[in-house]
Amino acid sequence: MLTLEDYFRNPKCSSYQLSPDGEHLSFLAPYEDRLNIFVQKIERGENDEPVLSEPVRLTSETERSLAGYMWKGNDRILFTKDNGGDENFHLYGVRIDGTDEQCYTPFDKVRAGIIDDLIDCPDELLICMNQRNPEVFDPYRLNIRTGEMKLLAENPGNYQGWTTDHNGRLRVVYAIVDGVNTQILYRETEDDEFQPVITTNFKDSLNFVLFTPDNHDVYAVTNIGRDKSALVVMDPRTCKEKELLFQHEQYDVASMSYSRVRKRLLSAYCTGHSLPIRHYFDDETKAFRERIEAHFPGQRVGLADNDLKEEHYLVYVGSDRTRGSYWYYDKATDTCTFIADVAPWITEEDTVSMEPVTYTTRDGLTIEAYLSRPKNVEGPLPVIINPHGGPWARDHWGYNSEVQFLCSRGYAVFQMNFRGSTGYGRKFLEASYKQWGLKMQDDITDGVHWLIDEGIADPERIAIYGGSYGGYATLAGICFTPELYKCAVDYVGVSNLFTFMKTIPPYWRPLLEMMHEQVGDPEKDREQMEATSPALHTDQIRCPLFIAQGANDPRVNKAESDQIVEGLRARGIEVEYMVKDNEGHGFRNQENKFDFYRAMEHFLAKNL
Repeated sequence: MLTLEDYFRNPKCSSYQLSPDGEHLSFLAPYEDRLNIFVQKIERGENDEPVLSEPVRLTSETERSLAGYMWKGNDRILFTKDNGGDENFHLYGVRIDGTDEQCYTPFDKVRAGIIDDLIDCPDELLICMNQRNPEVFDPYRLNIRTGEMKLLAENPGNYQGWTTDHNGRLRVVYAIVDGVNTQILYRETEDDEFQPVITTNFKDSLNFVLFTPDNHDVYAVTNIGRDKSALVVMDPRTCKEKELLFQHEQYDVASMSYSRVRKRLLSAYCTGHSLPIRHYFDDETKAFRERIEAHFPGQRVGLADNDLKEEHYLVYVGSDRTRGSYWYYDKATDTCTFIADVAPWITEEDTVSMEPVTYTTRDGLTIEAYLSRPKNVEGPLPVIINPHGGPWARDHWGYNSEVQFLCSRGYAVFQMNFRGSTGYGRKFLEASYKQWGLKMQDDITDGVHWLIDEGIADPERIAIYGGSYGGYATLAGICFTPELYKCAVDYVGVSNLFTFMKTIPPYWRPLLEMMHEQVGDPEKDREQMEATSPALHTDQIRCPLFIAQGANDPRVNKAESDQIVEGLRARGIEVEYMVKDNEGHGFRNQENKFDFYRAMEHFLAKNL
């Protein structure tokens, strides 16, 4: 049996990328138990096969793993990191020989992000920061050689995002108006003022994904006038649809791919119940994809990156039973060269399959879910109910370290995409609004009863565990349906809807009225929010509870967990409580993850 550490230790390597010229390979790998950036030169062997040089480590972070990175030109890499999980990400850069590391945004309590990497401009990129006002983000042009920044526009207070054209010009702004309405503003040139072109309720979704090759129209994903989000060509001056490109009858369009070399749209993508759903816009793209997939029959294949000429690609190959591997693909020769396994110590023989299943709720909704069962266990099983966070996110089919760990310890794991999970259309999403602890929770409860009725779950051995919103659902489950669960694990979960609203990050405040529509208004919906806040009902909790929390969590303040602990201890009930002072919304440092899952393992063994 694999050890706990095998499931949760850092990957051997991950997040591979190619330099724009295709001459170097970069990846994240552990150094002092933190993920840092490494680079390898791609040499050529006798038969022109790729040969990788010895990796060179570029960064030496020891406090916290890097949050992410990207190439900027062929000789410099940019990366982001925060401090102890506070999510105030700063932007850094380093040359690929490890020299000239610098922080471009060295400002206290400021969060930075990238708007456009300006791929054709080697020395500059567009970033956003909330330095001037912690509640809003302004756009800047940053010179990575000199560190000089130029403010491009002052956010008036309601701008939420920016879109550029293929020349890197800021052409589109997304704004919140009147609290719950969204607005798109457009300009033809950067000398023009932004002008509003459409205003809708936030329930109408419209996102300009990318400008068309001539920078005249846009490819947009929208649900306006339909239930499932579709990919369309739209005139950004009027937001009039010009052409419907792709719409799926069951799922929202999640993304699209575009070729800079061919200057054309390649495919659209939906997240299906198991394998992804792809729609190709030309036979060449489809044939190219099929050639790559033919190298890996029966596996799930993704294109992780490519060089600017689109001649060489990094291919990620995985399934529900391994953490996957990376391969180097040469388009001209149709050859794949193995690079590395992400976690070579985990094999398919060590793991179990994730089974896509469905069930029906009490009010007739179909819920897509995933059931993973332990090996060599017969009869009704002990089950961990595992609702996802978000809540406006979703679970998907694939490898999951938590699931595999729990199955290895003899538990089945059940994950469900309750109403409000994304990708299933407008009606399914809107059915979750103001339903925290109500119909959203009923969906979870109905899944538990389905497991029992099917003879899968032992009704005397069911636990619930989740993080963030999943932590809220865990607490709601043991408060409002206490007869179902023998024990529970709450990981950075919301407990009190009133205090949660008061302690959100400053850059969420412009969205507060929208959150009132989605979750509840503390004034208008006070009675409902009181009834569905677990911290106000700790007297209903009967089962053992384990809580884990990051002290620096900017989204779910530590006070959310404190309230539950204090409420239970006031009744003389002991609750296991783990707080990590150097973590935020979820644990990232390896030793903290070990502590958390070790405590969870002991807690479940004792109580389930």
